[in-house]
Amino acid sequence: MTVVTKVIRVVIIEDFKLTRVGLRCALNANEDIEVVAESDNAIDGLNFIKRLNPDVVLMDLGLAGMNGIEATIQVKEYNPNIKVIALTSHDREEEVIATLSSGAIAYCLKDIDPTKLADVIRDVAQGVCWLDPEIAGKVLNAFPRQDTIGILQDKANDKNRVPLTEREYEVLKHLVAGKSNTEIAKELIVSVHTAKAHVCSILQKMCVNDRVQAAVKAVKEGLV
Repeated sequence: MTVVTKVIRVVIIEDFKLTRVGLRCALNANEDIEVVAESDNAIDGLNFIKRLNPDVVLMDLGLAGMNGIEATIQVKEYNPNIKVIALTSHDREEEVIATLSSGAIAYCLKDIDPTKLADVIRDVAQGVCWLDPEIAGKVLNAFPRQDTIGILQDKANDKNRVPLTEREYEVLKHLVAGKSNTEIAKELIVSVHTAKAHVCSILQKMCVNDRVQAAVKAVKEGLV
């Protein structure tokens, strides 16, 4: 029986032509990813999105006219199910927070390896949040950290701590480091399905909605 793999349809909004061409060629080399449109500005990009309803949008932030943050807000207002990945050279804390607040589900720096970007697109298409490891630290630093010495010393006896298993604590450490389900699976030598199951269990036990919230809560409460 032949298994049909769903192709992830991608729209690229990037104002630098060479970058667009490079992204299109690299991504289209994957059998399960197809770049269905590309644009050098947000207005045309939004028109493509409304016409084609892609699964994922690669969004540059530094666009002329309407910037990537404003465009992301419009994408999510049009269709909340479309996943937006910020692909940018901007790494300032306030821009990262603003981008995630606008509805982007992932934040990648433009020097990301094409193979890694393809993995991020696959994870994001499944609803996984992803942050470049360099960016993850900036997000965590944006939140005041509590004094966790007592929590760390007494964590085993703390009735209020999150009831994670030892393996889930391992997964949480990788999650805080910004690793995808695929990378976590490789680190722990388990299947991607198992890694995803651990992440889902962690989110449920921590009473959070996504990986970013889990990472922030883990650092604030001294869980890692």
